[in-house]
Amino acid sequence: MIRLFKHYVPHAVLFLGLIDFLLLIAAAEVGWMIRAQQIGMELSHIGDRVDSLISFGVALELAAVSVGVYSPQALQSVRFATARWLVAVSLGIILLALLAFAFPGITLWRSISLYAMVISFLFIFVSRVALGSLIGGEAFKRRMIVLGAGKRADRIRMLEERPGSGFTVVSYIAMSEGEQMVEEAIARGAIRNLKKFVVRMNASEVVLALEERRNALPLDDLLRIKTTGVHVNDLSTFLERETGRVDLDSVNPSWLIFSDGFSAGRRISTIAKRCFDMLASGLLLLLTGPIILFFALLVRLESRGPAFFRQTRVGRFGEDFQILKLRSMRTDAEAGGKAIWASENDPRITRVGRFIRKVRIDELPQAWSVLKGEMSFVGPRPERPEFVSDLEKEMPYYAERHMVKPGITGWAQINYPYGASVEDARHKLEYDLYYAKNYTPFLDLLILLQTLRVVLWPDGAR
Repeated sequence: MIRLFKHYVPHAVLFLGLIDFLLLIAAAEVGWMIRAQQIGMELSHIGDRVDSLISFGVALELAAVSVGVYSPQALQSVRFATARWLVAVSLGIILLALLAFAFPGITLWRSISLYAMVISFLFIFVSRVALGSLIGGEAFKRRMIVLGAGKRADRIRMLEERPGSGFTVVSYIAMSEGEQMVEEAIARGAIRNLKKFVVRMNASEVVLALEERRNALPLDDLLRIKTTGVHVNDLSTFLERETGRVDLDSVNPSWLIFSDGFSAGRRISTIAKRCFDMLASGLLLLLTGPIILFFALLVRLESRGPAFFRQTRVGRFGEDFQILKLRSMRTDAEAGGKAIWASENDPRITRVGRFIRKVRIDELPQAWSVLKGEMSFVGPRPERPEFVSDLEKEMPYYAERHMVKPGITGWAQINYPYGASVEDARHKLEYDLYYAKNYTPFLDLLILLQTLRVVLWPDGAR
C-alpha cells in the first residue's frame, strides 16, 4: 500500500484508477473523432479540447469512486465491477450536466458525451477482463514474514485468507516456546541468520506479532533486517493499514502517543473544512427544504406528535448539543424515559420512518447543526450522553473520538453496517479513531463520495 495524504491506498487500486482514467480520456477523444466525422467537422489539435476531455475523465472517475468501483469486491469480480461501472456511467451523466451548468464550455458536447459514455464502458469492461487475473493475483501482493506464531500471528493469517488481501505471508517464525497457533511456523532456532533468511525469501516487510509482554524484543534481529531496506512494522500499525481502523485489541497508549497522527498542524485544513461545511449545509438546506417539509407532513399524517424531534448528543470535547431530525419513531418510543438502542425491525419505527431511515432523509435537518458549527458533514456520529457515559467505562479510548467534531456521515458509516449495541459501538470506535488520527481533506472527500454508495445500497440501515 501507499500512504496518500495519511490514508492507505492499495497499489492495485492506484494502478487500476490510473488505467481507468486514461481509458476515459481515450474514450472521450474517440467519441469526439466519431462525432467530428459525422458532421464533417475538421478535427483540431487535441490540446484545444484537453479541458473537456479531462472534465469527462474526472467526472466519471469521481462517480466510480462514489459507487464502489474500487472496492475489494469489485477488484475480485468482473461481474461486480461491471455492474458498478454501469451505475457510475449513469451518475457521470448527472455530474457532467452539473459541470456544464456551473462551468459552461468546459464539458463535451452532449452528442459527444453519449458516444464517450458507451465507448468508455466498453474500454473499461475489456480492461477489467484483461487485467482481472493480474489485479487479483500475486503481482500486487506484498511478501511478508511474521515474527510470532501465537494469537497475534493467527490474526494476520486470518486477514491473509480474506478475499482481496493485499499481502501474502511467506513465513511465520515462532520466536519462543509459548503457545503456537500457526502450525506451519518455523522455530527461530532453526534459522541461523534471520537477516539472510528474510532476503532469501524476497520479503518486503516484517511484522512483529509477539504476544504481549511475554518476550523481549529481538532488537538485534530487527536492526539487521531494517538495514537491508525491508520495512519493519508492529502489529498495531500493520492492522491500521490493512483494515482502515485502530485495532483496540492490540493498541496501547504508547503507540497512540508516538505513532504518526493526531497532528496539530491542521489549521488551514480546519478553516477549509468549516468554510465547506457552511457553504454545503446552506446549499443543502435550500435544495432539500421542500423534501424535508414534504416528509414532515407525511410524518404528521401517519402518527400523532411533532414532525421533528430534538435530542441531546455529545459533540466535540464532550460538550452536549441538540440535534434535529425528522421523527421516525412513535412518540412513546421511550415512554419509560430510558435510552434504548435501536434494533433490527424495531417495532417503534413507523412506516414513513422506515423509509426515511433507509434513504437517510431523516438526517437532512442535521445540516442546521452543521451550519451552526456544532457538527461537520464528516466526522464520528454523535451519540447520546446516556450511551457515552456507559461506553467510556466499557472500552478504552472512547473519549478520544470526541477530539473532532461529530458528523452526519463518517468513516465508520461507510465501512461498518448500521449497528446499535455495545459490540457495534466498539467496532465503530475503531473506525472513528482511525479518522480522528488520520484526518485530512482527502479523507473527507473520500468519505463524502462513498456516502453515496451507502445511500444507494443501504445495507443494514435501521
